[in-house]
Amino acid sequence: MAAKVTLKDIAREVGLSPTAVSLVLNDRPCKISEESRRRIKEVARRKRYVPNQIARSLVTQRSQTIGLVVPNIESRFFSSLARRLELGCRERGCALLITNSDDAPGNDAELVRLLTARGADGLFVVASDEASPADHGLAATLSQIPVPYVMVDRVVAGLPCDKVSFNNEQGGYLACRHLLEAGHRRVACIVNIVSQTGRERLSGYLRALREFGVEPDPDLVLTSAYYIEDAYEASKALFSTDATAVFASSDNIALGLLKRLYARGLRVPRDVSVVSYDNSAADVLFEPTLTSIEQNVSELADAALDLLFRRLDEESAGELGAPEERVLEPRLVAGESVRQLSA
Repeated sequence: MAAKVTLKDIAREVGLSPTAVSLVLNDRPCKISEESRRRIKEVARRKRYVPNQIARSLVTQRSQTIGLVVPNIESRFFSSLARRLELGCRERGCALLITNSDDAPGNDAELVRLLTARGADGLFVVASDEASPADHGLAATLSQIPVPYVMVDRVVAGLPCDKVSFNNEQGGYLACRHLLEAGHRRVACIVNIVSQTGRERLSGYLRALREFGVEPDPDLVLTSAYYIEDAYEASKALFSTDATAVFASSDNIALGLLKRLYARGLRVPRDVSVVSYDNSAADVLFEPTLTSIEQNVSELADAALDLLFRRLDEESAGELGAPEERVLEPRLVAGESVRQLSA
């Protein structure tokens, strides 16, 4: 293996000091002629010089790394979000360190501290949804870390920080309204009521029912975590109801529901109409395609990237702006999983 090329090697060949070479290769201001600059960069290219990021960090006080905490990297929604954030960071010259909390509230604060201790310049934080983050120390930890951060998708109410999320209440409303407009009046909802996002989606579902003059039936609200097997078990109770349609409040919940329906010999939409949430897997996994509420991952990631890197620039300039909260609007993507009932 060839020896690693150093600044001293380049300096020796061009006849300048290692400091001068470092300033040129890091594009920092210095009184060096254009010819010397050209020679330094040409020698660095020829010798395949790779900057020592640790040494550079000591000078710039930046590690060029960003941290991400997600609850479940196996979720198509969160894996797509992580991918889009990684691409955005790489385009800006940074590496993204991805950590997974397993949707366990106790892990959130620990991972934030770990990423900060590793020298991350900033953080994207998607909080665990199984309990109020304020109850397990995440809010306190975030308020003490010395780097900018953005809460993404799942946010802590009352915490003054940059936040980007979708309007979950509106998403639940759009899903239920679509089923009601198709003539369904016995609409079940499978939802994670332990989570803030689930409670907001449930609120939208209830608003749509009341708007159509349909009295909500507690027996039609089934609870499930955001995991396929949990939803499969929760869906069993559906068969003791007279529901003709179901709002599945995540794609994983929809997967569990369809697994249960198909095991029972039922088909969508012939026997049961379904509207899902996230639109991260519908066109890939299901036939017919699922009607779903889309949370555009690229839009969410772009907003988070814009906020965090703006804060990093402001931090460098010593002029941090006030926290900003952006609430994005979901949209319904019509598939073929909803049957129109005859009047």
